[in-house]
Amino acid sequence: MNERLLPPREVYKRLGVHYMTVKRWIYSGRIRAVRTPTGRWLIPESEVVRILGGGTGAKGTRAVIYARVSSSDQRDDLEGQIQNLMQYCAAKGYSIIDTLSDVASGLKTDRRGLMRLFDRVTNMGVDVVVVAYRDRLTRFGFEYLERLFSSFGTRIEVVFGEEPKDSREELVDDMMELVALFAGRLYGMKTHRRKELVEGFKGLVEEVERGGEGG
Repeated sequence: MNERLLPPREVYKRLGVHYMTVKRWIYSGRIRAVRTPTGRWLIPESEVVRILGGGTGAKGTRAVIYARVSSSDQRDDLEGQIQNLMQYCAAKGYSIIDTLSDVASGLKTDRRGLMRLFDRVTNMGVDVVVVAYRDRLTRFGFEYLERLFSSFGTRIEVVFGEEPKDSREELVDDMMELVALFAGRLYGMKTHRRKELVEGFKGLVEEVERGGEGG
């Protein structure tokens, strides 16, 4: 008996995930799919049943992957984060229900991927959020997010612990953005005063870095 083949649109609705998540699963081999001569993807219904069943590992733990980089020239790093997190979830037996990402500063609170993550968690559909480093989720207030997510039955798992040393430049950029924000609030339209404060902080950072290299 021929198995029913479903279009991606029906699959993502039944699984409750984003359309791009289904496409990513197809390309990564996480979900089996058939390509028609016209180029359309069709997914066996048994694959949907398998994913909805949650697999055999970790009692069907529903996981959402979240990855972030600060700028578009770090796209390779973003893909690397996602691949590492997918491997981690596979090793733990987690069922990945969504993969979310942002290209934005860790200080930016209205990131599209982050907002979708909040929706996922508050709808009580996530058991664990998996991130590479704490700072990928947020630069400040990680503990607040842990507490918030916990109230909806969701835990955060940080796979690699501390940020690597080569992330210093990104952290400095975030700090500069924060200083510029406070400078704007302090001095308003006084452009020259804002510039003096930002440049002064930048000089201080460079001096500290030179001192670190000398040590």
